[in-house]
Amino acid sequence: MAILVKNIKQLVQAEPKAVKFRAGKEMQHLPIIDNAYLLTEGDKIKDFGPMAELTAEKLNKVKENIEEIDATGRMVFPSFCDSHTHIVYAGSREVEYIDKIKGLSYEEIAKRGGGILNSAKRLHETSEEELFDSAWLRLEEMASFGTGAVEIKSGYGLSTEDELKMLRVIRKLKEKSPLTIKANFLGAHAVPLQYKQNPDEYVDLIINEMIPMVAAEELADYVDVFCDQGFFTCEQTERILMQGIKYGLRPKIHANEMACSGGIQVGVKYNALSVDHLEYTGDEEIAVLKGSETMPTILPGAAFFLGMVCAPARKMMEGGLPVALASDYNPGSCPSGNMQLVLAMGSIMYKMLTEEAINATTINTAYALGEHETVGSITKGKKANFYITKPMDTIYYMSYGFGSNKVDQYFLNGKRA
Repeated sequence: MAILVKNIKQLVQAEPKAVKFRAGKEMQHLPIIDNAYLLTEGDKIKDFGPMAELTAEKLNKVKENIEEIDATGRMVFPSFCDSHTHIVYAGSREVEYIDKIKGLSYEEIAKRGGGILNSAKRLHETSEEELFDSAWLRLEEMASFGTGAVEIKSGYGLSTEDELKMLRVIRKLKEKSPLTIKANFLGAHAVPLQYKQNPDEYVDLIINEMIPMVAAEELADYVDVFCDQGFFTCEQTERILMQGIKYGLRPKIHANEMACSGGIQVGVKYNALSVDHLEYTGDEEIAVLKGSETMPTILPGAAFFLGMVCAPARKMMEGGLPVALASDYNPGSCPSGNMQLVLAMGSIMYKMLTEEAINATTINTAYALGEHETVGSITKGKKANFYITKPMDTIYYMSYGFGSNKVDQYFLNGKRA
């Protein structure tokens, strides 16, 4: 069934040709067509433009029956891309949240065996079926808020058996879900308690056992490391990334959330697709990122939930960098995958213009997913992943109305979801 959405008040992020990402001042550029139409065929975008250019001839070229949708007073956006999540997990951690309210830091909770180690213990005791079912519900909720593509990380296994279990769950989600999903191997998420006195021994396990087995089963697209104060050093990170690259896994890095860790520099050195968190980013880091192929990715939900300093998004853009925004949906530091909220936080917390925040949650995060050629904009030939809003006066309501779901209908692969 083909779909014709007509009388669209504004068709947003409508790109004649796919772009890789937007950087610096270009992030303020957002292509919009007023009084527009959008036509899909199969699972792809077939055509779009002003209503005045919609002709019977164009419709006659469609080989499927056409469902017409009148979007008068409403806008159409490409689906959000969420390039950083941890949604395969066993249970929430609200008790630790109370510890945070009482004043304990993320690092202090981790040292007591909480945080990631707590999630690892619970995941070990949970079956693949249970993990799949709970993650499926989270994916459905994310889609209802407008997300159409997502990266999912492992990292709550911290043993070969449990990391593989997580990645198999992610593979099943890939197979069953209409969302575009990329898998990220994050065995280096934390050092298990039994390796606390000798973390290099755990790094050896990741390098010599985990990565070869992950690659043998083709379970991951990327390899990731939590390169930060209290977690993995730059030297340990480099060893893991080199082994991942050897086995065909492109790097992505958790970096500079707790301190100026050197993680950004390591990420750029090894051509990481993205470096994520970035609360502690200075002139040196911005200079290293400038001109690289590494996408700086900020996770507003985690900074908000943990009460951390905000990454210098404005300074990064003024320095000519692109910026992506992702959710970091996880049980410990951001129990939400609502990308509408992430977009609004981009404006509220980081003073990003609405146009910048929309670019940061669509085309730039599509790049951080490695999917900029298939999703992230309204472009002919890309996947027909989009949503129709409830009646809206301007695009600026996306930043302003942070407490409500602005999605009326959403479509994935050309089908109403």
